[in-house]
Amino acid sequence: MRRFSFLFFWPVALLLAFLSGPARAAMGLAEIPATATDGPVTVFYPSSDAAQPTRRARFMLDVAVQGTPVRGNGRLVVVSHGSGGAPWVHADLARSLVDAGFIVAMPEHRADNYKDDSDPGPDSWTMRPAEVSRAIDAVGRDARFAPLLQLDKVGMYGMSAGGHTALSLAGGRWSPAAFKQHCEADLEADFQSCVGLITRLTGGMLDGIKKWGALLVIGHRFQDATPREHDDPRIAAIVAGVPAAADFDMASLAAPRVPLGLITARQDSWLIPRFHSDRVLAACLPRCELIADMPTGGHGALLSPPPPGLTGLIGDMLNDPPGFDRASVLPEVNRKTTAFFNMHLLP
Repeated sequence: MRRFSFLFFWPVALLLAFLSGPARAAMGLAEIPATATDGPVTVFYPSSDAAQPTRRARFMLDVAVQGTPVRGNGRLVVVSHGSGGAPWVHADLARSLVDAGFIVAMPEHRADNYKDDSDPGPDSWTMRPAEVSRAIDAVGRDARFAPLLQLDKVGMYGMSAGGHTALSLAGGRWSPAAFKQHCEADLEADFQSCVGLITRLTGGMLDGIKKWGALLVIGHRFQDATPREHDDPRIAAIVAGVPAAADFDMASLAAPRVPLGLITARQDSWLIPRFHSDRVLAACLPRCELIADMPTGGHGALLSPPPPGLTGLIGDMLNDPPGFDRASVLPEVNRKTTAFFNMHLLP
């Protein structure tokens, strides 16, 4: 009887061990301090310490604050947030990447973040790609993470304005003057991408004044036609989520310099696909990849966790449209994004 029990138990134990797989590492959270020229860099990473519920701004995260880093797959992914953005709204994507062994770094973009949103748009877009490069440098200098990484093949993910950064790093060329030209041609149809959170069109008698004022400011500020471009040879794979893209020379994106994936949202009323992501796809397919298209997703669909209690214009921008099933859609999009980086960054 003992012999039978042992023989029965042993294969069952092996099967259970196989199905359960290795224990999931906690997600560590640390910050590389700001410098005289750059904001802080938030880092998520595999950690051997236990995670605890932790509040950051209005978000509760399950992380090991200053937890001991452990070796993962040796690769880094840099995430560029949207205008006025924060690292916390990309925590679920970071969790998916950390589970796969990646270290994830999120630079705070100067004058276009949740603490200081004084200068979004083309001025920020000009600075962001170099800020991503300096974030890679900062992680590479940090004694906690440098021994765990090889920085010859880095991944980069950007959403919204961060998607603009992603397209720049993929080889895209753009200029402030091209932004002006787009807004002069399609101001009413793509109003929010041209003016941001300042105001909106309501169909009322003030709309004409709003459009006149917007064109006056845009025409004055964004006349520089000098092409903006930035190359970092360490970046080997890029994902652009609902990117701002109307000001790019699409010929420059016809053959991305590295593997490029796109995520689109059909109900995005902020960066309307026909002016932005659809134009990129038309230019780069089949040399780029459509990672995910969300038929019912809006502009904020990739923010996970989403900011709670949003109202007014920012609520219109980021809250979910009717019919969007965030609980089922976002985990699958994050899985596909992680698989894209696995494919292009790992041996």
